[in-house]
Amino acid sequence: MGQSNNVTEFILLGLTKNMELQKALFVMFLFIYVVTMAGNLLIVVTVLFSPALNSPMYFFLAYLSLMDAVYCTAISPKMIADLLRAKKTISFSACMGQLFIAHSFGGAEVFLLVAICKPLHYLTIMNRRVCILLLMLSWVGGFTHSLVQILVVYSLPFCGPNIIDHFICDMYPLLELACTDTYFVGLTVVANGGAICMVIFLLLLISYGVILNALKTHSQEGRTKALSTCSSHITVIILFFVPCIFMYVRPVANFPIDKSLCVVFTVFTPLLNPIIYTFRNSEMKNAMKRLWSKKLTGSRVRVLARNEHTVANSKATRRQ
Repeated sequence: MGQSNNVTEFILLGLTKNMELQKALFVMFLFIYVVTMAGNLLIVVTVLFSPALNSPMYFFLAYLSLMDAVYCTAISPKMIADLLRAKKTISFSACMGQLFIAHSFGGAEVFLLVAICKPLHYLTIMNRRVCILLLMLSWVGGFTHSLVQILVVYSLPFCGPNIIDHFICDMYPLLELACTDTYFVGLTVVANGGAICMVIFLLLLISYGVILNALKTHSQEGRTKALSTCSSHITVIILFFVPCIFMYVRPVANFPIDKSLCVVFTVFTPLLNPIIYTFRNSEMKNAMKRLWSKKLTGSRVRVLARNEHTVANSKATRRQ
């Protein structure tokens, strides 16, 4: 633990103190979590076992779905379980673990979105080596970003106050509990997390601006289809990045709206990613139908073969 640290656990105040509202939120967030996990893992499995989805775009989308599944799991199960508890606590080590995993996978996803935003250039600039290199860079970027965050918090002295007015362990709520001046530490958070969000958000907007500008030469049907795709992608990007920028591009401070904004990019964005990026994609939907119909057919064939084998054995037994 950090120096002069006698705090072994933190008390989380959660989303609300209203018990009836907590029960309603429990049902809603549990449903969202199950759908999010099922949707993202379905995409991963479909891309892995569908030869038709062998392009760079689906390679990145599969990893985006995997990152969303892990990122969501770092936060949602604890939050959902706490909605049924009167006292919500988290140990110091579990708090550090949640902080590290969430920022590591969230950071990797931020970097990966840059690769996903160039669909019109995939055929000219992408090959397997470039895909793997970009994926490794996103993992390294997320890991480095998270490592800096965890080292900063781990080195701080926590000597008494341990109540976090939030539903997760995050940087600013933790910095407010430190028994030292955290102004300069807050600046490192802005430089590390805030700057990354701001720069990549601007890069993504510029990239989509270039794509939309290039559509002038396309047919009306092509423009309409591309505009529909780009607008939905931009919606997800805004939902993810705007709350992040608001949360981390500012001095150390906590506002009541922070919890609601945090719910947007920790709960709803991982749910929207599979819907926006893949389930609206006809190629992905066709691959899913082919894959799962093949699996269901294979299962039926195995059951029939097993039944025929059982019947043949019973006839042979009776003859004997």
